[in-house]
Amino acid sequence: MHLRFAQRIELGLERLGRRIGRARQALERGKLERQIGRLLERNARAAGRYLIELEPDPARPAGVRLRWSARPEWDDWARHSEGCYVLRTNIRDWDVEQLWRTYVQLSEAEAAFRIHKSELSLRPIWHQREDRVQAHILVCFLAYVLWKTLEQWQSRAGLGNSPRTILDELGRIQSTDLVLPLAEDPRRKLRIRCVVRPDQTQALLLDRLGLRLPERLRPPPSISDR
Repeated sequence: MHLRFAQRIELGLERLGRRIGRARQALERGKLERQIGRLLERNARAAGRYLIELEPDPARPAGVRLRWSARPEWDDWARHSEGCYVLRTNIRDWDVEQLWRTYVQLSEAEAAFRIHKSELSLRPIWHQREDRVQAHILVCFLAYVLWKTLEQWQSRAGLGNSPRTILDELGRIQSTDLVLPLAEDPRRKLRIRCVVRPDQTQALLLDRLGLRLPERLRPPPSISDR
């Protein structure tokens, strides 16, 4: 369990370090510290394993450098202080590895019910009717299906099995609207929605996933146009 959390932390720190190294302008130290805090909060079981520092670095455009290291004494403390993890089952023909993999699926199912809070940004509702309870479960189930689909897609592309990493990286791709007045009628405006060009890491992920970003998007119709 600790290994899983540690791998997530190290992957997040490596990604943040690359972003700081690629930055072309000064980055706000407070935002970087909050991002590190959220990463450790999501993986609190292994947060104490790491020493993380943001050091001033005038030689870099970002103005800071990320340094981190693992504390080997923390691993020794964890082994001696947390005892054993015991699983009890009535299935006799499974080996230890198969039993553990099956049990881990329970945590994945529990995580599926949290997806609608994080990725979908839907807060829990105190349901009073059976049909709304069923609708809530359906949303969670669909979110879990999409999550596992992305995980398998990512695994087949040789990119690991952490969809959150893909979403965090590609979530930084943005679009922008160019609004220009028409020469023949300045009261009317031409709106062109363009997609920001992905950086090298994002372009590599898109290529491995077989995706191509459009250069332009069609803006959705406004309410007055419907």
